[in-house]
Amino acid sequence: MTAYLDALFQELESYKSDSQKIKISSIYMGGGTPTLFDGELLVKTLKKCYECFHINKDAEVSIECNPGTVDRKKLQLLFEGGFNRLSLGLQAWQDHHLTFLGRIHGSCEFEDSVRWAKEAGFMNISADVLFGIPGQTEEEWQETLKKVTACGIYHLSAYSLKVEVGTVLHDWRMLGKFREMDDEQERRMYHGAIHLLENLGFAQYEISNFALPGCESRHNINYWKNGEYLGCGCGAHSHYQSLRRGNVNSIEEYIQRIKRVQPIIATQEEIDPAAELFETLMLAFRLNDGINKKEFSSRFNFSFTERYEQEIGKLKEQGLLVEDEKSVRPTELGFDFQNRIAIAFMN
Repeated sequence: MTAYLDALFQELESYKSDSQKIKISSIYMGGGTPTLFDGELLVKTLKKCYECFHINKDAEVSIECNPGTVDRKKLQLLFEGGFNRLSLGLQAWQDHHLTFLGRIHGSCEFEDSVRWAKEAGFMNISADVLFGIPGQTEEEWQETLKKVTACGIYHLSAYSLKVEVGTVLHDWRMLGKFREMDDEQERRMYHGAIHLLENLGFAQYEISNFALPGCESRHNINYWKNGEYLGCGCGAHSHYQSLRRGNVNSIEEYIQRIKRVQPIIATQEEIDPAAELFETLMLAFRLNDGINKKEFSSRFNFSFTERYEQEIGKLKEQGLLVEDEKSVRPTELGFDFQNRIAIAFMN
């Protein structure tokens, strides 16, 4: 851990010469489980960020953690050290699903973590949950949503389980140990979540994200608006000055390259204007607000509705988009067919 943080701090230091022109509006410490580190080290890392960058006074400063990796003392230390948003990875309320997913915690640890975070002063707490878990019933999914929100969180990310190559779940599926949920049931769970959360006061602002008023994730909204961001650390990715780049994935290689003053960037590509345009459209249609016409014209110097009048018209006829004076937005059906919307603008 010490060697890794030493390397990370050196990478952060490399931005010092640009720090005055880089204005930081949000910080996200994660993914993975940074709270495996001591609270003092996490606060020290945040202080290093403030030393190396110009960070807005009202910046959203998030840290990701799993229940079972924090206690009352650590959460108090994190809040006092400058973190103001907490993202907790729960995944499911029922312990048998958590065991299947290989989680180290139960729902009791989640309840404790939320309570301790509130006692520490956190007023913006998010939780991640999954639907489409093999064997999960619609009743269990509804229970997860009701129990999690009853704990007093302010933001919820609800993702459909995707079985990725190279994971234990993928190996189990190949061995026939479980079957993935069928699409029809998975969609029922998704739409059920939208309506349940809406009744509980959580507005859907992105395909998979819901928030109480004013508690939307500013950090993630920047991604969905195809904004610039800097990623520091092993495997971190950046989108800055029309370049997309990724650091080396190996922790050992990352540390050694920093020590030897060698480049840590493993992949890099230039984002040309056509790619920037398509990616901006693709990402924006994940948002409930869709494309803001004025913001789009300011960024690309042409009218979105004039350039894409035919495409927009067809998608409106199919019930996938709606339009008013301010924006062009996906419908509820449009969220289900977001890829179809994106493909319509690909050329």
